[in-house]
Amino acid sequence: MSSIIESTEHKALRTAVTALGQRYGREYLARVARDGGHPDELWADAAKLGYLGVNLPEEYGGGGGGIAELSIVLEELGAAGCPLLMMVVSPAICGTVIARFGTDAQKREWLPGLADGSRTMAFGITEPDAGSNSHRITTTARRDGDDWILTGRKVFISGVDIADATLIVGRTEDARTGSLKPCLFIVPRDAPGFGRSVIDMELQAAEKQFELTLDEVRLPSSALVGDEDAGLLQLFVGLNPERIMTAAFAIGMGRHALGKAVDYAKTRQVWKAPIGAHQAVAHPLAQARIELELARLMTQKAAALYDAGDDMGAGEAANMAKYAAAEACVRAVDQAVHTLGGNGLTREYGLASLITASRVARIAPVSREMILNFISHQTLGLPKSY
Repeated sequence: MSSIIESTEHKALRTAVTALGQRYGREYLARVARDGGHPDELWADAAKLGYLGVNLPEEYGGGGGGIAELSIVLEELGAAGCPLLMMVVSPAICGTVIARFGTDAQKREWLPGLADGSRTMAFGITEPDAGSNSHRITTTARRDGDDWILTGRKVFISGVDIADATLIVGRTEDARTGSLKPCLFIVPRDAPGFGRSVIDMELQAAEKQFELTLDEVRLPSSALVGDEDAGLLQLFVGLNPERIMTAAFAIGMGRHALGKAVDYAKTRQVWKAPIGAHQAVAHPLAQARIELELARLMTQKAAALYDAGDDMGAGEAANMAKYAAAEACVRAVDQAVHTLGGNGLTREYGLASLITASRVARIAPVSREMILNFISHQTLGLPKSY
């Protein structure tokens, strides 16, 4: 498969994005988060260079690439210490869904702005009582003449305060009788009845998390993306890129932490030699590197399958990639902090905050346990316990 050996174009993209990331770095993103702001400058520069829309169709101002290219951008920004979480949501999920299933009018309205970064879109699937279980989503959409009426709640939705609209996952009302029909609706930020409240997170990040309420939100028929009877197909067209991008996010974070630890281990001297000369320090760092590289290989496979149109194959690989990357990231961060000792908990080195941040990849957008369930049932053919 071509993804095993990275192309010259992909290597050049990594190099270019690395240069951008190093102009900003961890301190920039940490300052923005502390000040309660958003990484607008980095977002604008990434957009100007064409990185945010690299996966979107050229006819709408995108780069004409795929999730493979977009995941490279996010990984390299993460490795530089300044990942953009909204890349997972706006171009990867929402941009992909609209590009594949949107009407011509929806594509014209949204894709150019998503590609050049002037517009952003959030994604709302998780619910208080359903998590990400699409079979238990209770946000419902009912027809009222030519309009749709949405009612329900969402939780842990990123970046709603800065997004022009949110792509909401609901269900048509007859789904309550047992027929699963998830549908996707574009809900403008200022739509009457669309409320949001900030969730107070221990995690310090520029992108805030929100609980959403949809109280009889009236939408025109043009708000529906794709076919209301398409069911899970359209939904997973968005969820597979989300898993791939989360894997890239985690790999970038793990690489950033590992790089800090390696630099420290090369120069920190307690006895006669740098601590990196001791195998008890060196071997766990080498193991972290191996695990991150293996996770990246599966991420590349998932992206290649997705971009080739193999949605079923991409589903399995995307789940595996997300699982592997999350585990590799957590272990890399943990070992990096351990390598630095007390310095690993100081603000100066910026690793302590990653202890919390690295857990996000294990939890979101789907827990590692649910991924193990997926592989157990879909890949191994084992019976379900639920």
